[in-house]
Amino acid sequence: MSIDKGLLTISGEREAAQAEPDPEVRLYAQERFTGTFRRVVELPQSADPDKVQARYANGCLSISVGKREASKPRAITVQ
Repeated sequence: MSIDKGLLTISGEREAAQAEPDPEVRLYAQERFTGTFRRVVELPQSADPDKVQARYANGCLSISVGKREASKPRAITVQ
C-alpha cells in the first residue's frame, strides 16, 4: 500500500486455495480469481496522508484516513 500525490494504491497477490489439484475432482467453476491485483483510489483534498492506518484481520483489509486539522469544523465564539 502506498500514497503518492493524493492517490492511495493497494496491490497484492491472491494465490489458489488448493496448491495441487486432486485428480479425482473436476473443477467446473471458480468463484474467486487468482493472481495479482491493484486498486487506485483518489483521496479527498481534506485527507491527511500522515494519518492513514491499515489493518488486516480475518481476510478483511480496513483502511482509515484521517482529516487535516484545517479541514475539520471548529466552533467560533461570538463576542
